[in-house]
Amino acid sequence: MTSLKAKTVSGLLWSFIDNFSKLGITFVIGVILARLLTPREFGLVGMTTIFVAVSQSLVDSGFTQALIRKNNATQTDFATVFYFNLFIGIVLYVVLFFAAGTISRFFEELQLKPIIRVIGLSILINAFTIVQRARLTKEINFKLQTKISIIASITSGLIGIGMAYTGFGVWSLVTKSVLDFFIISLLLWLWNKWTPTLEFNWDAFREMFSFGYKLMISGLINTLYKNIYLLIIGKYFSAADLGYYTRADQFRNLPSKNITSVIQRVSYPVLAKIQDDPILLKAAYQKIIKSTMFLTFSLMITMAAIAKPLIYTLVGEKWATSVDYLQLLSLVAVFYPISAINLNMLNVKGKSNLFLRLEIIKKSLAVPVIIIGISMGIKMMIIGMMLTSITGYFLNSYYSGKLIGYSNMEQLKDIFPSFLLSIVVGSVLYGMSIFISIPDYQLLIIQLAAAFVLVISLSELFKLKDYIYIKEIISNKLALKNEKKR
Repeated sequence: MTSLKAKTVSGLLWSFIDNFSKLGITFVIGVILARLLTPREFGLVGMTTIFVAVSQSLVDSGFTQALIRKNNATQTDFATVFYFNLFIGIVLYVVLFFAAGTISRFFEELQLKPIIRVIGLSILINAFTIVQRARLTKEINFKLQTKISIIASITSGLIGIGMAYTGFGVWSLVTKSVLDFFIISLLLWLWNKWTPTLEFNWDAFREMFSFGYKLMISGLINTLYKNIYLLIIGKYFSAADLGYYTRADQFRNLPSKNITSVIQRVSYPVLAKIQDDPILLKAAYQKIIKSTMFLTFSLMITMAAIAKPLIYTLVGEKWATSVDYLQLLSLVAVFYPISAINLNMLNVKGKSNLFLRLEIIKKSLAVPVIIIGISMGIKMMIIGMMLTSITGYFLNSYYSGKLIGYSNMEQLKDIFPSFLLSIVVGSVLYGMSIFISIPDYQLLIIQLAAAFVLVISLSELFKLKDYIYIKEIISNKLALKNEKKR
């Protein structure tokens, strides 16, 4: 158990480093590109997102989760999944290649046809990579993934910036995206030292597919749900409007997507190993939720409060329309991590049927939201997304709570202190935006410093358990590192 705990702590830290470095580098590169390019060029790439994302979801087909959950996965299992992924990747790229013309006519943007055909190559490349990632995740080895992500992000980003600076326009974004996938895949094959054997076992395939296909459908529904708004904005509004939305969404994703991805990626293999010990499972799950929401509330409410100076300082006033979108999207994201973690528990307990039913119910709520967006505008659509996010949390937590005896009311009680602290900090920061008249970059620096000081000070003052737990993890890891140096 000690070994598993050490692996968990190490995995969490390396996964945080991986995600924050990758998203952080992507964020910085995105800021530079936003100054060199126009909202319309970002909007054109945004129009392709749903088609690539859906294809990636189909390529995986839920086998990653099945491999991680299977405690006795063999070389045959990995090889079987690898060849299936590769076959589906080839088929989907061919379909997307020939559908590119139809998609470009749908959006009334002829430039999209070659863009889709090139950016679709990432589907093929990712098909080579899925099993490599699954093996490392199963071993809770995120250190290697972190190194590879950083190298790929910096290399592809610098090339993208160079292309944008020399006038390649939207192609700088396309090249950056495909190159990132290519470098990650190449380094995983060079450094992970796993090669598939020439075998495909139908029994292994059926066993994993019986679990994974429900997750595939769920993932497909979730991917469609997350990206359908890009399609709607791209179709019923302009490429520039979609550019404003995607820019705000990228800012929002830096903390929100990062936290969710890290916790899901590390907690799933860890919780899967203790799934048969209900007391230990609940205790570990409770700590994960409380520490996750401490970080989520602090970061997302802070981002909503500092949206204007953040946008104006980093990408300029030409992106002013993104400010309102960022404030609203930050509030949408507040409950996303805890909702995703509760959904993750259904996978840990093998309830993929329930997982699928919940996804269908929740995502059907997007229909009225889309109708509102088309008729009343993008801001009202985001407010609708906020309501569906809260509803989704209560549905997920109700069923996961029944499985492990940790109800949504208990969860809300546990995370309320963190929520209250973040509201106090957010109110102070937003007040600064109203009452302090100084250049935006100066205000942003002051607000960020104030946020850091207030969160730490108030957490120390009130002995906030969630903060103390995170602090202990970091302290123990640093102490262990210092001991090794000696």
